[in-house]
Amino acid sequence: MTRISADSTCDLSPDLVESLGITITPLSITVDDDVFKDGIDITPTQLIAYVEAGKHCQTGAVNVFEYQQHFEKMTAQGDEVVHISLGSGFSSCYNNALLAARDFPGVRVVDSRNLSTGSGHIVYEAALLAAQGKPASEIAEELEQLVPKVDASFIIDQLDYLARGGRCSAITAHGARILRLKPSIEVRDGAMIVGRKYRGHFEKAVKLYVQDRLEQNGALDPCRAFITHAGCSDDVVAAVRSLLEEKGYFQEIIITEAGCTITNHCGPNTLGVLFRRLS
Repeated sequence: MTRISADSTCDLSPDLVESLGITITPLSITVDDDVFKDGIDITPTQLIAYVEAGKHCQTGAVNVFEYQQHFEKMTAQGDEVVHISLGSGFSSCYNNALLAARDFPGVRVVDSRNLSTGSGHIVYEAALLAAQGKPASEIAEELEQLVPKVDASFIIDQLDYLARGGRCSAITAHGARILRLKPSIEVRDGAMIVGRKYRGHFEKAVKLYVQDRLEQNGALDPCRAFITHAGCSDDVVAAVRSLLEEKGYFQEIIITEAGCTITNHCGPNTLGVLFRRLS
């Protein structure tokens, strides 16, 4: 039997994780001197409250020892394991998992080269392949072919959280606030880049962002799309879902909430439409 595990940054909902039989390895969230586990003893809402209260919040990778314990437990009954990690360009999780897997011949580690439900697409497919009874080596090989086909991006309401994490300057964040710019962040070749910048209210910018993403070159894979958000209103999420349904491109639309790791970097009013391309 092949079992599937993934870092908590895949941002699949607890219901999906349970129904697909996925085991999650949580990243750590440090709030001043306290350490929490992403999705276990801290929620995104609580994290935002800590940040707004002026507390210093920082994310941390799963370390080698934690992965060793995780893989030992998962292989105890002779099962094989495919672990999908947060992209190696964003964290040391992938390298740590590789080091840990050296002690477990039945474990395969796949670099999603992505984050949030960009990784979630890979995890979801891995679970479907495992349910078909495929061995870990074959699943890992198929996932490697899928990784470059994932289209992952987000639109961000404010750059303050990125500035706090050192991913953009305070001056840039201040300028974006004055000009009412809502930048989109895209994952390309395993790294984040700034895409188009939208101006105006967040609700208007989100609609333009969705239209732009669906008009990019390349045939869309109709299997599914994720709408993943941090702190967006129900109205905004519903409007995005309606836009996708009107297009009729996707057989399944799944709404998930971004976990603490993504929320800590991007802040509230962040939303992404993440899907796959056929090539």
